[in-house]
Amino acid sequence: MIEKTLEKIAEKILALDEASLTSLWEKYKTKLEQFDSTREWERAAIIFFIINSVKVKNSIFNKQIMERKGEGPVTRKSPVNIPYLKRIK
Repeated sequence: MIEKTLEKIAEKILALDEASLTSLWEKYKTKLEQFDSTREWERAAIIFFIINSVKVKNSIFNKQIMERKGEGPVTRKSPVNIPYLKRIK
């Protein structure tokens, strides 16, 4: 039951546009940094990490496509291929 629910959530997330999600990144980063022991803060944390997950997934996907097309490996220092992830304590 839980696995099916997660699969449905993943399908819905995959249908979302990365650019639209990225435009919300700063908003949810700010909410996450302003800790509050409420359900709203918990939702903001989940949304923030969903946005980051989509960005990382797309980065890995694009890198693999480029490598398979024979364009060679993408350098690790390329800012296009390194999503901005920061550990928040």
